Amino acid sequence: MATRVFLLILLLLSCATSIFSLYEDQVGLMDWHQQYIGKVKHAVFHTQKTGRKRVLVSTEENVIASLDLRHGEIFWRHVLGTNDAIDGIDIALGKYVITLSSDGSILRAWNLPDGQMVWESFLLGPKHSKSSLMVLKTLKVDKDNVIIVSGKGCVHGVSSIDGEVLWTKDLAAESVEVQQVIPLHDSDKIYVVGFAGLTQFHAYEINAMNGELLKHETADFSDGFVGELALVSSETLVALDTTRSILVTVSFRNGKINFHQTYISSLVKDSTGIAMILPSTLTGMFTLKINTLKLIIRVTGEDQLELVEKFDHATVVSDVLSIAEDKEAFAVVQHGGNKIHLQVKLSDDWNSDLVKESIEMDQQGGLVHKVFINNYIRTDRSHGFRALIVMEDHSLLLLQQGKIVWNREDALASIIDVTTSELPVDKAVSVAKGEHNLIDWLKGHILKLKGTLMLASPEDVVAIQAIRLKSSEKSKLTRDHNGFRKLLIVLTKAGKIFALHSGDGRVVWSLLLPSLRKSKVCDCPTGLNLYQWQVPHHHAMDQNPSVLVVGKCGYSSNAPAVLSFVDTYTGKELNSLDLGHSVAQIIPLALTDSTEQRLHLLVDADRRVHLYPRTPEARTIFQQEFSNIYWYSVEADNSIIKGHVIKRTCIGEVADDFCFESGDLWSIVFPLESEKIIGTVSRKSNEVVHTQAKVTSDQDVMYKYISKNLLFVATVSPKASVGIGSADPEEASLFAYLIDTVTGRILHRMTHHGAQGPVHAVFSENWVVYHYFNLRAHRYEMSVIEIYDQSRAENKDVWKLVVGKHNLTAPVSSYSRPEVVTKSQSYFFTHSVKAIAVTLTAKGITSKQLLIGTISDQVLALDKRFVDPRRTVNPSQAEKEEGIIPLTDFLPIIPQSYVTHALKVEGLRNIVTVPAKLESTTLVFAYGMDLFFTRLAPSRTYDSLTEDFSYALLLITIVALVAAIFVTWILSERKELQDKWR
Repeated sequence: MATRVFLLILLLLSCATSIFSLYEDQVGLMDWHQQYIGKVKHAVFHTQKTGRKRVLVSTEENVIASLDLRHGEIFWRHVLGTNDAIDGIDIALGKYVITLSSDGSILRAWNLPDGQMVWESFLLGPKHSKSSLMVLKTLKVDKDNVIIVSGKGCVHGVSSIDGEVLWTKDLAAESVEVQQVIPLHDSDKIYVVGFAGLTQFHAYEINAMNGELLKHETADFSDGFVGELALVSSETLVALDTTRSILVTVSFRNGKINFHQTYISSLVKDSTGIAMILPSTLTGMFTLKINTLKLIIRVTGEDQLELVEKFDHATVVSDVLSIAEDKEAFAVVQHGGNKIHLQVKLSDDWNSDLVKESIEMDQQGGLVHKVFINNYIRTDRSHGFRALIVMEDHSLLLLQQGKIVWNREDALASIIDVTTSELPVDKAVSVAKGEHNLIDWLKGHILKLKGTLMLASPEDVVAIQAIRLKSSEKSKLTRDHNGFRKLLIVLTKAGKIFALHSGDGRVVWSLLLPSLRKSKVCDCPTGLNLYQWQVPHHHAMDQNPSVLVVGKCGYSSNAPAVLSFVDTYTGKELNSLDLGHSVAQIIPLALTDSTEQRLHLLVDADRRVHLYPRTPEARTIFQQEFSNIYWYSVEADNSIIKGHVIKRTCIGEVADDFCFESGDLWSIVFPLESEKIIGTVSRKSNEVVHTQAKVTSDQDVMYKYISKNLLFVATVSPKASVGIGSADPEEASLFAYLIDTVTGRILHRMTHHGAQGPVHAVFSENWVVYHYFNLRAHRYEMSVIEIYDQSRAENKDVWKLVVGKHNLTAPVSSYSRPEVVTKSQSYFFTHSVKAIAVTLTAKGITSKQLLIGTISDQVLALDKRFVDPRRTVNPSQAEKEEGIIPLTDFLPIIPQSYVTHALKVEGLRNIVTVPAKLESTTLVFAYGMDLFFTRLAPSRTYDSLTEDFSYALLLITIVALVAAIFVTWILSERKELQDKWR
């Protein structure tokens, strides 16, 4: 009997633990994961007859990836560090991918088929300089492909087999800045050319195998050099003089260096503007850019220059591609209407067109930024070409035979801001479609039963997944009553805005904002933020919701701002404004006009406040709340926090009723010699607090200090502001502040001796949790501060509550000195952290969970109870019933608590939480290089049934029970009748 009871307990425990995880066939039902690589800047094709055809790319987001040339899918991918920018990429020995990064200081080899790192070399040098990578090819199979690396003022020869540095030539010691490394065909020699100062040209002839210096020539050019060098042959270069009006042809033949000057004005008329030589590998030619013109210029045998072709700025020329022993080709891409025109020409014959195609393009892609070409042999033995196109919106396309083979939307790798929008209301009642017939119905439920009993084969799991995805309503473009289906509106670094469906992550629409594209008016457009502009109420759906995109033209603080208004249902730009003022801060107000447009304040660099929308109604509404609007600004470099208030209408030459002068209300100056601001965080404006009272285990009541004006500020000692290990524990200190932003009053200050940043924090209700590094303990910590309002402590008297003598409904003013008390606690935490967020629900009833983005690019869900400051080593029975967990030094990391399961969100930057209409559920969107979306229920789905709940099985059970009742009733009646006859 004891054995049976023990087995029964084990069975119940196994059932209890299984609910914390997902079944294999449940992955993808409530979550989705997408992988991206970013904007491509280098590409190398690998299209040998054996093996898979692929293209190796590196991107501006420091990603190295191998893409399937047939479908554009990722074979493998590596995301390097944020400070590990990739300088070059190539293939060595036909099996290694060679990458150079970190300004020419790190050289790596990756295995071509699977992307595993083979070796890594660190190349040191005395100073920063231009970096370059070149792999010397050899026809001998058993011979090493020596890698020539230029960077950090040195030239290195590295073995491609094991990464050993064969030789190093320090040219920085000779004050020479390397410009080009030139290989000599069918030889082990290379030329290294560079400048010493502005006027001296140096040419070194070096043996690439052992680094032996064979020859060194130098010559002076009195006018001086500036900018890039263009290599047109193994013995000829072209440079610009310091005035950028003369092209200097540099030839070093037979041990002599000769200069030949050509005025740009003699090649092209109206050549006013800044001339710039563009990097290219055209044989015998180079590309010169003057303002919006691109000039293809040929260098003749006698160092004479002649203009070959003149293009506008939208034309892109590829690098040369060797298609035969003595033939080289390159591609020219031009725009014309809604098409792009691709031409492939021979490098020695400009008028020849090996390929001439026109491809219909989506205008949302913008202009072509880069093109890489590759050739293949057709069945008729002629040369065919494929082109890899990098667009203005960071998308990547492969063109072949006049068609787009595949397209990747890699702008989603560089999201800078996210907001959400509700889907339209479904006016027609949607009825779920039933099964096709009884056999399909039975098969589906048999498969689900096998999955529940864990008897399903891999084929059955795939079939169950397909059935669930087919029957799921998560992909509809209408609003659901639980609020699970939404549009995720994301703004990317490319100035492109996407609407992603929260159900499956597909792109509903996309728009490359015209106001954030490079133009004569706006030379350096950058996107800043995304805000909800118009959110119509559910009973006034005659207007679509819209979002506000705020950008600026330039990187300086005085750059003029740009506004764009986009319809979230159609993806069309409703309006755009080029503002005459800058934008330093955007303040969304909790005020709306009659059309549900939300009022926004834009603060410029001169601390003037501009009201939008610029309508009389908006101004009237704003003036009614004029005296209740406060805001703050943080000057992290100067360690100053200031509070501001609006004073009056702007006084200037032109009257502007929507411009207001601001004044300083208070300021907090942290001494720069002792404290430096490294982080600030405040509460989310849309957070809902269910109750202000918190009942403790001893039946006492604590009132939360709830204020949207609270600001958490983290400062460190100056020596500890650089990075971990920059200061000794005795020199490092971390200070945490809670500040009221209306009065500037410091409500709480805490000091962590021997601690330093980086600090990641999240503020919710009346508590803040922050993460930092403890130098004394050599580990990370997380601390929590909870703040309570003591002024309401007298409301604990029951008789006062009965007779109405309480102050629960009394207005709270920031100007009245608050009686607050704080509770705090610190815990060790295993991981470094990239981002922290907290779950949000519709009514704030559901318990909170911290969502922690770890250094491993995963999202961990940690119950708020683990960072409760009231935890003790031996909690009482009442405290245990309240839910207080016994105190431990470390915060637990439960493997089943990873929201991302076994997936990674590479390059994780932020976690966004959105409440659903269903109180138990919150929506989580994590983005970085990848995108991940899921639904969380911190307190379980206590208010709904799960999606995989079998209604059919419930109906069958009810029918069976009713039938059993009737059968047993009939049997009991018969038995009773038989007993009476006896």
